[in-house]
Parts: sequence; C-alpha cells; structure tokens
Amino acid sequence: MTKAHNLGFPRIGLNRDLKWALERYWKGEIDQRTLEDEGQRIRAANWALQIEAGHDFLSVGDFSWYDQVLDLSTLLGVIPARFKNVTDEYDLDTYFRMARGRAPRGTDTYACEMTKWFDTNYHYIVPELAANQNFKITSEKLFFETAEAQRLGKNVKPILLGPISYLWLAKTKEYHFDKLLLLKKLQAVYLDILTRLRDQGIEWVQIDEPILVMDLPSDWQAAFKETYANLKLPKLNLLLTTYFGDLEDNAELACQLPTAGLHIDVVRGPLQLDYIAAYLPNDKVLSVGIVDGRNIWRTDLRRALSTLKPLHAKLGERLWVASSCSLLHSPVDLCAETKLDAELKNSLAFATQKLHEISELSRALAQGDAAIAKELAASDAARLARNASPRIHNPDVQKRCQNITDEMTKRHSVYAKRKQIQQALYDLPLFPTTTIGSFPQTPEIRSIRQNYKLGKLDKESYAEQIHKQIKNAIQKQINLGLDVLVHGEAERNDMVEYFGELLEGFAFTQNGWVQSYGSRCVKPPVIYGDVSRPHAMTTEWTAYAQSLTDKPVKGMLTGPITILCWSFVRDDQPRFETAKQIAVALRDEVNDLIRSGIHIIQIDEPAFREGLPLRQEYWFDYLQQAVYCFRIASCGVPDHVQIHTHMCYSEFNDIIEAIAELDADVITIETSRSDMELLKAFENYKYPNDIGPGVYDIHSPRIPTADEMVSLIEKAIKYIPIKQLWINPDCGLKTRDWAETEIALKNLVSAAKELRKKYATSRSESEKV
Repeated sequence: MTKAHNLGFPRIGLNRDLKWALERYWKGEIDQRTLEDEGQRIRAANWALQIEAGHDFLSVGDFSWYDQVLDLSTLLGVIPARFKNVTDEYDLDTYFRMARGRAPRGTDTYACEMTKWFDTNYHYIVPELAANQNFKITSEKLFFETAEAQRLGKNVKPILLGPISYLWLAKTKEYHFDKLLLLKKLQAVYLDILTRLRDQGIEWVQIDEPILVMDLPSDWQAAFKETYANLKLPKLNLLLTTYFGDLEDNAELACQLPTAGLHIDVVRGPLQLDYIAAYLPNDKVLSVGIVDGRNIWRTDLRRALSTLKPLHAKLGERLWVASSCSLLHSPVDLCAETKLDAELKNSLAFATQKLHEISELSRALAQGDAAIAKELAASDAARLARNASPRIHNPDVQKRCQNITDEMTKRHSVYAKRKQIQQALYDLPLFPTTTIGSFPQTPEIRSIRQNYKLGKLDKESYAEQIHKQIKNAIQKQINLGLDVLVHGEAERNDMVEYFGELLEGFAFTQNGWVQSYGSRCVKPPVIYGDVSRPHAMTTEWTAYAQSLTDKPVKGMLTGPITILCWSFVRDDQPRFETAKQIAVALRDEVNDLIRSGIHIIQIDEPAFREGLPLRQEYWFDYLQQAVYCFRIASCGVPDHVQIHTHMCYSEFNDIIEAIAELDADVITIETSRSDMELLKAFENYKYPNDIGPGVYDIHSPRIPTADEMVSLIEKAIKYIPIKQLWINPDCGLKTRDWAETEIALKNLVSAAKELRKKYATSRSESEKV
C-alpha cells in the first residue's frame, strides 16, 4: 500500500488556543501544569485529525511551545550560559527566556536572535554555538510526546531537524570558526536520540535536511555522507526530508545517502521528479510532497494523479504521498470559515483538508480512480469554476501594468540633492529619532475595531474614537521628544490584512491563522484576482495626525513584495505580475498622501529578503523584479518627499547593492538582537542613503537602557557615517504595552541626545567626523 503521511501539522490549535495559553502563562495567570494540559489537548486534537483522515503515521515533534529549532537546541543542550539557572538544568522557563528574554521565573536577559525560516514568514530562534560546545540530551519533550502518541495505538513518526541543517542555521557568537568542527560531537548526541526513539518502538524517523535545496560548499556536501553513515541504526528507518525547492546538484547525494527513504517537494520543485527517479536506489522509499503545504488552493487531484501514477507503476509500495512541507504554514481548518462565499471557499483547502487530499491520492493509487470518484468530480468542478470565474481578471488593471514606463521607476534627482532639499524643509537634528509605525494595540483599540465590524458603531462614531487614539499617540510622541512621528495605526488589524481589505482582488478568512513566531499569529489575505485600489486607504487617518502637530508625521504603507509574500497568492499567473498590480495601487496611495499634506512616507518591505530564492542562480531575476515593484510604488514623488522603508530579520551582506537600488531616502532595519552584527554588510559597501539600525528589540518584553542603546549606536558608527544615522526601534510596537513602550522610547530619545552632545555641537562639525 502507498502510505499517506504529513510532514507536520499546525501547533496553534483551531482557535489559536496555544497563543492564549502561552500569554496567560507569561502573565502569571495560569501555572505550568495548566499550560501543559492545554498543549496535550492540542496534540490530541491534531492526532485525531490525522487518524480520521487515514494517515499511516502520527507526526510527533511538530508541536512546540515556541519554535521547533529552539526545541532542538534544548534537546541538544545548546543553552547559552546567560540562560542557565542555579541548578544548571533545563526547564520550560529557561526555554522561554531563550525565546523572549523573560519568563515567569529566572533573570531577564537578552533573548536569542530570531530570523526567518528559509523563504517563509515563520521565524525561528537561532542556535548559538561556542567553539567548545558540548552536546547532551537535556529535554525529555520529544520522548514524552512520542510515548503519548503511541498510546493511541498508531504508527508514530517523530520529526527531527537534521544535524547538518541545524549546524547551518546556527551562529557562532564568540568568534567565527568552522561549525563543521562540532559535527562529530553532534553526531554522537543524535545517535543517542535515535537510539532512544528506536528503543521506544519507533520504526521511522523523519529527519529534515532542508538545506539540501540550497547551494552547498563541497565540505558541507561531504558532511552529509559522513554523518548519515554514522547515524545508520539497525531496525530504525530514516526518512531524509527536503522541501522548499529542487535538489538540483544535491539530488544524487540525497538519493545515495544510507537512509531508508527520501522526501522531495514537487510543488516547489516539480522538475526534479525525473532525475530523482533515475538516481533512487531500488530499495529506497520515495515520499512525494505533492499537496502544497504553503498555500491554500485546493489540490487538483486529477493532475496530481497524472504525476503520481507513472511513479507508482515503477515504485509500487515504495511510493509515499505527502504534503510538500510541514502544514505549519497553512491555517488549521476550512470548516471554521462560515462567511467566505461559496465559490471561493470551494477552491480552498486548509491543513485539515490537505490531510484528506493526501489520503485520497494514496487511496486512488492503491485502489484506482473509482475509489475516489466523488472526490475527483468535486476537484474537477472546483478547478473549472475557478477558471471560469468573472471575478479574477480586470482588463483595466492589466492595461495599467502594461503601460508602466522606465521613467515611472526613477526619482527626479539623485539622493544627495534630495537630502539637501529635505533637510532644509524638515530641519532634523543629528541622529533623528522615529519609530517604525505601529503603537500598542490596546484592548480598547481592539474593542473599537470589533464594535465597528459588528455594526455596534456607526462610521462617524468609529472615526471619532480612532481620532482620539491617534491624538493620544501623537501627544505621547511629542512629550517624549521624538523627531518624526507616526499616527500609530490604531485603525489597522495587521500591516497586510488592513490593505488587503481595501483593495480589490483580495478575500479574507475569519480564522485562517498561521504562526509567525511564538504566540504571534497572522491571518494572511487570499489574493484570488487582479489587484486594484478603488479609493484612498490611509489619507484620512494620517492627515488628521499631521493636523495635530508641526512635526512631520510619516504616512505608513506596506510594500508590494511584503503584501505578496505575506498573503496566500493566486497560482494562476506569475507572482511578479501580482506584485506589479499591488505596486501600481500603492503608487496611487502615495500620491494621495502627498496631496493630503504628508511629505514623509514609509513603504515597509520587511519581506524583501524573505522572498529571495534559495538558490543564488535565481537571485538576479527576483531582485530586479522586487526593486522594480518598490520603485513603481515609491518613485512618482517630488524631491522634497522623503521615502522611508523598513526591513527586519535580514542578512544584508549578499543583497546590499539591491537594497541601495531601492533608492529609499531612509532605510530602517532590525539589528539589536544581532548586536549590530548585520551592519557588517556596510563595512565594505558604502551605503549612500540614510539608515536607522534598530536599537530596541520589540519582540522581547525586556526594556533596554539608554546606555545600552548608546552602545549599539556606537557600534553602528564603526560602519556608517554619523550624518547618515537615525535612531529607532527594530520594528513596530503593536505587540508591546504603553507602559514599557514609553519607558523604552524615553531611553531611546535620551540616547540620541547623549550621542548628539558627544559627536557634534553643530551639523557642520558632524559633517567632518
């Protein structure tokens, strides 16, 4: 029989149950036992769904309190010294301190670095390795959950991030050394883990090595051969799992490793099937990830079967059917959506539905198409209905995109001239201070939006209450002494969803949440058709904010690449075409902001690097397209208009020239968790425009002192001239509360004042430094 399995299931629960439990635990409202009971309930619900769908394995190790990479770090004993407690033993609060710098018990300290998981919007906690790093099993979580699942009487498949990928994703903090020097010690503890799992009665372990779809140096390729030869155990089968792309030059290596099976992602890498089938040894299982784990469109079952049937004829029961990657990146269950229109809903599949699609494909291979005749007919009907829908295509939008000219992607003057004009207008001090855009989303603000959505507030009353929140945010910023203000985004539920709700071609779910990190969940819009802007989206709120102060207020927009990357995007046209449509809509919004009196406009692109292909050979095309779209949105403005952009969780070294090509007047970036390490990108590349390296890690409840912020900027000065430096937090402040926000921003302003005194008494002197 062809086996059906998944590579992992969402851990948040149907109603974001994990989020609410975590946040109550962090606040001290529940104890650890209550938290653990909630985790057990979520796991049981997930396994019940897999049993109902008819999967051949229950996935274990995909549930996490915060992040699966952090789980592995604590399993391996990779716990930096600053987090260790008196007894030097791991506990759950140590885990949370590593993730967020604070827990109900233990001393506050700075959290581990967090960055994007490959090219997704999921964030992982970066392991910190020392040259003398030792590894040992320090967490029983994986073994406990394995035994918990086994009590259900089903086959269990534990999931482990593989040792080579773990090393690749880790950072060396003390000084840089060859991480592969740690491999033998790491192999030993992995062998201990696998041995314990085998002794628990496990037959198959899914061991994820996603870096095999990337460009790997020869020594890292060799490391795979050595490692998997040493991890081979009798009576234990390893399923080597790859995803997010095509194996390409690593295909023969992956096929020949001494593992019992190989999983490939044929959604992201459909062309690899031909040569994988040729390289695959005659005794090895091939798991084909043909149900998309990262998007929400229903699988075309007939098309999928046309791909799988020739393989099945060749491989027989050695062919397994699976999701392309973990279903972590999909919402939990489409059945929770009661307000989506029937036409669109019929085109979608969330994680629970994807479990069934996997099983249906497996059943058809084993028993013939007749076994799923009803499901095939429904799939065919959904595909035909979507293709014939009149809502998808808009000739006016397509015409505007065809008429984009090169002149539309260029500023009128070079940056040096623009800066002179802007400085004369705004008269900003050295080290100007600003924030990234959002302020705390208080219960009051959420209640206002909810009441308006439910019809309990009319439009005038809603506007009045949002104006009150904006006025409060402006007054707080004036009192704090910030130089460039923001309106605070009280009217916005999410930086992408807000715009999607005001653009044509977007649809929204009620409960389509996916985890971004920890307790942070996002609800991506669904882009189903051509994108256009029927009316202004932000001018009312920003213009009101500007009317309250003589200081400049930034207009706040989300950029085209980020809206693209943080949405579930239509799959019936190239992604670049959709990005262009979004860019044209944003260009209209920029011009409306200028007409309403806003002359500093921030177009956020935190996903700019996230969208970068995993293989370098495809970077050039992507970067050209991403820069092109940003400039469509941003370049149709006079010289006195100052364009900002913001990026977070990005390694800039290898794309710094593309970032400069955006030609934003000011770029703000996340740097505090990396202790300004990211600024090394600017050591050899003289970035021409202004830059604000973040000095406050807003993802941690810990508040940095003014001295700490001064120290970070002092490090930045090693790489960037002071006349180009701004001071700002890492990211928006919506997840923080006002008490900590005000203290942190007070420290930020104090740091700026201290630096102004130290480095210059006048702007002319600062130019000489």
